Amino acid sequence: MKSALLGFQHLLAMYAGAILVPLIVGDAIGLTPKQLTYLVSIDIFMCGIATLLQIMTNRFFGIGLPVVLGCTFTAVGPMISIGAKYDVSAIYGSVIASGLIIVLISRYFGKLVRFFPPVVTGSVVTIIGVTLIPVAINNMAGGLDSPDFGSTANVLLSFGTLISIILIYKFSTGFIRSISILLGLVAGTVAAIFMGVVDFTNVHEASMLHVVMPFKLGMPSFHFLPILTMTLVAMVSLVESTGTYFALSDICEKEITKEDLARGYRSEGLASVIGGIFNAFPYTTFSQNVGLMQLSGVKSRKIIFITAIMLISLGLTPKIAAITTVIPTSVLGGAMVAMFGMVISQGIKMLSKVVSESQENAMIIACSVGIGLGVSVVPDLFNMFPEEVQILTSNGIVTGSLTAIVLNILFNMLPSKKKSKAAQAARDKEPEVVRLQGSSAN
Repeated sequence: MKSALLGFQHLLAMYAGAILVPLIVGDAIGLTPKQLTYLVSIDIFMCGIATLLQIMTNRFFGIGLPVVLGCTFTAVGPMISIGAKYDVSAIYGSVIASGLIIVLISRYFGKLVRFFPPVVTGSVVTIIGVTLIPVAINNMAGGLDSPDFGSTANVLLSFGTLISIILIYKFSTGFIRSISILLGLVAGTVAAIFMGVVDFTNVHEASMLHVVMPFKLGMPSFHFLPILTMTLVAMVSLVESTGTYFALSDICEKEITKEDLARGYRSEGLASVIGGIFNAFPYTTFSQNVGLMQLSGVKSRKIIFITAIMLISLGLTPKIAAITTVIPTSVLGGAMVAMFGMVISQGIKMLSKVVSESQENAMIIACSVGIGLGVSVVPDLFNMFPEEVQILTSNGIVTGSLTAIVLNILFNMLPSKKKSKAAQAARDKEPEVVRLQGSSAN
């Protein structure tokens, strides 16, 4: 019983993040309530499968640490963008292809990670977070196509939800604080029920059980730019996951090797491939569960295994998933401001450690974030360029990411004149030092 309660605690800690991603993406790409119910349930189901792939260990996959996986929020903006420019099939094609690429490079990612230092990953995460904020603000008003866009009821619900999250976060500690967003969503939805703006029709019509089917929402299609976008997102997620792996290895007092890391990366790639096949999402480690583990002191893989089984069971019950679809768009918008704001703050936290190291890093951040945000706001900037060039310049996240990678190579990986002069000066002084040492010895 105690193990079940501990497992349920981990489920609650990650549940808001698990349901928000399909709700946001599904609403943005225009899914019907029935399709949205399926999307939420299959995402919860895949969170459990992805977690099992990671906590189990064999020669091919599984890092063997008590880690919970869920859909990464850094993928939300890119998926919405892909769905708007192409269609839902391109989203799943890019998820499957990027997962396969991660599986293939998992053994060598330790060497590729040098191209993704904090100045690059922090810039990418910041760009993604900033480009998501307009989505949150539109939802706070009720959604772009809503007939009551910006109504008093929508504004009150959205800000009421946000204020609830802030107050819970401020005046609580430990586990309650870790589920503040989930509690805020519940409070906002309860208020919406009393205001008479919640429709339970979808809950009544949803079945108690369903069979998980591949490609239920559509067959995948493969396009270069979406695949490149999701691969960059996946690589950034791997860098973040690496930090989580080492944090867990410290908590569990278990040393991890390069082979362990490769199996961990391979698990995330494999989870994305399976997620794409079943019309779900790419998956990564959830750091909030690491915090909960530190808080409770319980670091057993058995507990996380129970959490995974609970997630799989919930994913097979559409009736429960349908409950989440009744959350009003404005309530979601209030929670999204906090969630996406946390993405930005995570990026800023990563950048704060490197911006003071050199003026070059400050220039990398300035240009990559500026270009990434600029292209997102003005997507027609490169419309006069050849189509081959537009493949890389039509998406702000890709443009900003590539800018950060190229500038990091230019400023931090190629030898500069200052470094060359310093090295030459050291070499010029070396004979003199040797002579001085020789004279002192005599």
